[in-house]
Amino acid sequence: MGAAAEVGCCLRKVLLLGSFCAGLLPGTTWYITVAGLGGEPEYEARFANLGMELDKSVRATPDVKVTTLSGTNATKARIEAAIDEAVKGAKADDVLVVTLIGHGTFDGAEYKFNIPGPDLTAAELAGKLEFVPSRRQVVINTTSASGASIEPLRRDYRAVITATRAGTEKNATVFGRFVVEAFRDPAADTDKNEAVSALEAFQYADKKTTAFYETQKRLATEHPLLEDTGKGTGVRAPGPDNGQGLLARQLPLLRFGSLQQAAKSPAKQALLAQRETIEGQIDKLKYEKAAMPADEYKKALGKLLLQLAQVQEEIDK
Repeated sequence: MGAAAEVGCCLRKVLLLGSFCAGLLPGTTWYITVAGLGGEPEYEARFANLGMELDKSVRATPDVKVTTLSGTNATKARIEAAIDEAVKGAKADDVLVVTLIGHGTFDGAEYKFNIPGPDLTAAELAGKLEFVPSRRQVVINTTSASGASIEPLRRDYRAVITATRAGTEKNATVFGRFVVEAFRDPAADTDKNEAVSALEAFQYADKKTTAFYETQKRLATEHPLLEDTGKGTGVRAPGPDNGQGLLARQLPLLRFGSLQQAAKSPAKQALLAQRETIEGQIDKLKYEKAAMPADEYKKALGKLLLQLAQVQEEIDK
């Protein structure tokens, strides 16, 4: 495939993704959080505490289904049961967020999430998630060696976030700590729309992880990645240049502040859906910018920004 044809193919996919996301109304968000084995008392406590912190953050969000497993409860059977509940109850316009906290291993062929009893492989997790009706899914794998889980987990309309870029990065990670922090820190909301998207959570945690190693004057042993096109190997800096990040940008992990209160009001839910549609159109437009005349881009962007301001004014009333 030539360069022009490849660009055209990528653009068509961006257009398809934009129209797909723009047509979805906000639904229920299903959170499945699993804190796996620590191996040592320090890690056992750390992983369990992170799971509880995340549980507390997401339960404050309206219209959610939350399952948090840790310690002896974090078995393969219980994880599968939690996914089966989503298989039975989730709808197409719902969002599924699966977060893995703990240790992972990679033997050169297969990634495994360390839990009591038989470990859970990335392929097994991917197989179970295929049956969940939610068309928008996020898997946040904060474990060591998690980069090796991208290939089996990736698919269209699923964002996969990992703490490491490969299965060979086997040291305990700090990325998970900052992912959980992103769920409660308003600073993670960089576009100030009172919602933290999967992309914003990734960028927040990645930045904090980098700062951690620099402050400690240590060589970084983890390099987080994001993959949300269903075909890539993951990137550190998602954007229009590499085609990554559009889906993750349009996947809100949680809402807070006045938006959280508005989401509880049936009268404003339609406005919130309209706002998310316009924001999705703006994101799509930014990914199309390189293939558009400059004046056409500015005109289209100005029109959408005006629409967004009008809808926001109605939400704020």
